[in-house]
Amino acid sequence: MNAQALESDRPAKVAASEPDQGPFDAWLPATAPNAEPAWLALARAAATERVHSQGAPTGKSEGWRYTGLRALLEQGFTPVDAQPAALLPEDVDHLLVPGLDSHRIVIVNGRFAPQLSSLAGLPKGLRIGSLRIALAEDPDALTDDLTRVAGDGAHVLAASNTAGMDDGMVLLAAPGALVEKPVELLHISVGMDEPRVAQPRHLVKLGDGAQVTLIERWASLGDALYCNNAVLEIGLGRDAVLAHRRVQLESPSAFHISGVYLGQGAGSRYNGINIGLGGRWSRTDLVMRFAGEHAECDLGGLYLAGDGQLVDYHLDVRHGLPHCTSRESFKGIIHGRGKAVFDGLVYVAKDAQQTDAAMSNRNLLLSQSAEVDTKPQLEIYADDVKCSHGTTVGQIEPEMLFYLRSRGIREGLARRMLCLGFAGEIIDALGNDALAAHVTEVVGARLEAAPL
Repeated sequence: MNAQALESDRPAKVAASEPDQGPFDAWLPATAPNAEPAWLALARAAATERVHSQGAPTGKSEGWRYTGLRALLEQGFTPVDAQPAALLPEDVDHLLVPGLDSHRIVIVNGRFAPQLSSLAGLPKGLRIGSLRIALAEDPDALTDDLTRVAGDGAHVLAASNTAGMDDGMVLLAAPGALVEKPVELLHISVGMDEPRVAQPRHLVKLGDGAQVTLIERWASLGDALYCNNAVLEIGLGRDAVLAHRRVQLESPSAFHISGVYLGQGAGSRYNGINIGLGGRWSRTDLVMRFAGEHAECDLGGLYLAGDGQLVDYHLDVRHGLPHCTSRESFKGIIHGRGKAVFDGLVYVAKDAQQTDAAMSNRNLLLSQSAEVDTKPQLEIYADDVKCSHGTTVGQIEPEMLFYLRSRGIREGLARRMLCLGFAGEIIDALGNDALAAHVTEVVGARLEAAPL
């Protein structure tokens, strides 16, 4: 691991602000929505107060020790105030995954784009639509769901999302619904005249026994500077099953913040694969809670970071009940002067007997200037458990590279082959041939061209 301090690691210096204001006040809308249910107005007001009163986290904050906010704060982001000119399907065809057949909902700069979405013919028991429209049509329908799983959120940026959320996706699966075709949530960002932040809010709720595959993708038109600050709340009923695939491939100038908050009912199963490839600065928080016994949570991830990139994954998996299982397996490939952070916590409460948990983080550094800060943690208060954690940081074996070069394979291609071998376990776990082929091609091209 490279302990070299980077500029982004230093505590952010924020210009003096108005009394009772915080550094993220500029991210909030100037006016509250004209009409919204009282319960949502209260949640928004509490979140707004938190944004006002909290300063930017610094290196002294445990969760931000390795992830500086200087670069994020210096951009001067303000909320998206208008949609770009209406996009046509042919404008975004190149962003689609070849061969991926899905029910598709498209969010452009944080807002639902019906002309780009493909929601006709949804199977019985599945409802997908815009959060803004859902709240307008039936203001109290989401009272027991929206903001309930995430609560206050993991940090002040989650509070900013609650205070400033404007639109997003609502996915509701009725008890027993079996959705064969995957649902694709495609975020598209388009550059605007000024640095803008979009704060989409998504809600996924699966009734008892429902089964859904959700593919969440982040893409952009061009290399514009922008920020996405998103929150996704997931509630799984008894014996529900959700396969969740997340692929983040945004503009090299983009800033990306995501919070995934999961609440699992008894016997439910969640399988999440996270692929982090794009953006200049990205932070993803995966916060998991068990609300019933015999639930299973399986998290996997692959991240790449090259010159000028910071990628950060924070995991918070809490076992508060007995007989639950969790698995966390993340791999990173860092090249050039890229930097990666992995901070994972598995917490086992006193009453969570017969917990089965394992966390692993493996990293491959392709240059002397690459840096990774990895901290898998176990905090255990029960005595009848099976828990483990581990981390490795290594480099490509010179002998393996020499072997391939000696057989006429050029260095870039040889490096691609070895790195894809390292990453293959995570890519294969995507479980969708079209999506796996897409990720393999993007990762391979990046690695083959990566300067060392």
